Amino acid sequence: MKKRLSRLTKKTFLAVALTMLFAGTAAAQLSTDILGDRHAMVRIKKQKKYILLPVEEKEHNAHVRVVKDNELVKTFNLRLAVNQPDYYVPYEIGEGELLDIVFAEKARSGKNITDYNCWSTMRYTDTLDTANRERLRPLYHHSPAYGWMNDPNGMVYKDGTWHLCYQWNPYGSYWENMTWGHATSNDLVHWTQQPAAIFGDALGAVFSGSAVVDKDNTAGFGKGALVALYTSARERQTQSLAYSTDNGKTWKKYANNPILTADIPDFRDPKVIWNEERNEWVLVLAAGQEMRFYTSKNLKEWKFESAFGKEYGNHGGVWECPDLMKMKVEGTDKEKWMLICNINPGGPFGGSATQYFVGEFDGHKFTCEDEPKETKWMDYGKDHYATVTFSNTPDGRNLAIAWMSNWQYANDVPTMQFRSANSLPRELGLYEYKGETYCSVVPAREMLSLRGKASKRPTEACEILVTLKGNAQLTLKNSEGEKVVMTYDAAKETFTMDRSASGNISFSKDFACATTAATNGKMKQLRIFIDRCSIEAFDANGRMSMTNLVFPSSPYNTLEIKGKAKAKTYLINH
Repeated sequence: MKKRLSRLTKKTFLAVALTMLFAGTAAAQLSTDILGDRHAMVRIKKQKKYILLPVEEKEHNAHVRVVKDNELVKTFNLRLAVNQPDYYVPYEIGEGELLDIVFAEKARSGKNITDYNCWSTMRYTDTLDTANRERLRPLYHHSPAYGWMNDPNGMVYKDGTWHLCYQWNPYGSYWENMTWGHATSNDLVHWTQQPAAIFGDALGAVFSGSAVVDKDNTAGFGKGALVALYTSARERQTQSLAYSTDNGKTWKKYANNPILTADIPDFRDPKVIWNEERNEWVLVLAAGQEMRFYTSKNLKEWKFESAFGKEYGNHGGVWECPDLMKMKVEGTDKEKWMLICNINPGGPFGGSATQYFVGEFDGHKFTCEDEPKETKWMDYGKDHYATVTFSNTPDGRNLAIAWMSNWQYANDVPTMQFRSANSLPRELGLYEYKGETYCSVVPAREMLSLRGKASKRPTEACEILVTLKGNAQLTLKNSEGEKVVMTYDAAKETFTMDRSASGNISFSKDFACATTAATNGKMKQLRIFIDRCSIEAFDANGRMSMTNLVFPSSPYNTLEIKGKAKAKTYLINH
């Protein structure tokens, strides 16, 4: 089956995948009223669980108003098919019985609205088969079952369960309709999709934020409640609160939202931590090109404390998705604070990336120990952004996940039913090198459970363990001659990954590139994780990490080694 699919044309493959994905559907029995050249209404008569809405990505958005009992209950945008569907997305029928649809513009093809394909291809179904059948969808990284995904959100551990929320579009594979999708795991490795956690409302779409366990009932929602702070985005951005008293199964919004406002356009992505030393909550959020700090006793009422960043680090774009944590410095008795700051654009190789600052935080103010103009990057690949950590982790571990894409081309990558996956969970720490303090990054120890039997060749899902004794060049190839070249220069203490001939690079002028990282010392062992469309490379001691997407025509199945290196490949159990 795999060999056959690899030879199918893109359109044929999509047709096969869609037939399997939504098997068991019934013919449409919907009543459509055409009201104008851009306006229609669809009345839902047959009560099954879902309607499958056909999407054609090249078309303009249609704005859908969902009406139930004559009341507006929901709105969303999607690119309804005019000619031929690229894929389908489910709409849950119980939300409303009338879809009031207005197209933003006339069809690109010039078709009359009465002839749009969507009216004849909407389908009823009771079940969704979301098995992973897409050639480029990762096998062991988290990705949504369907639809667009960007920033990880609301990451929290409680009672043996890891909760991972994320910016999600349930109605297509482009950025739109921002909602908190939700997945859970018992091991940080295998993820189960849950019902969406938080939807947009009258205050706006749901942008990024964080979640905590309110162990002492400071907010009054109950001892041990999960409390999420997120950005409500409309004309301006405000901060809102939601809570769950059933371990994340359902969420209720606080009646007095928003809880925090400001008079600036970019004001978002609240990250909340508990300050043990001062017995209060600390909130850090992005405000233009600085981070602002607030404190609270009850998660609802916040006091502004200070701002950081106007003269520090990289300012090539808007600051986003902050995080703040206290960590021990490896091999010392020191403890320092690290402030994470994601930025777009401004990354070391263009587009979005994650920078960080090391220093002190006294509960009111963050003080950076580095020179103002110095920039430290957490990952030197092109596809590592919106990095944030889980809260309430066992043993106080600092576990982070990043979004594996780049805003330069995130909407254009050559996938269809879904767009984007998250990075492997990574353990963060601090270490010293030549008088400075840096962030260390290694794969979470849970990733070792994925390591299977040894393999003679690389596969589409594998880990390559490389022992280094000096300069080396590693080249991953496939039968089409596509390749990724990785070069370690021991004297210069650099590692480079060149994906300029890695496969499909045609979708963006910004994709083909080589990325280079300082290794801050000699590398002795390199861990490389391959998962269909991504390559993550780590110095085994945490001194370097690099995350890059690739879109090969077929899996890389050959590893050529030049120089002082030996490699062993392990299959991934997924």
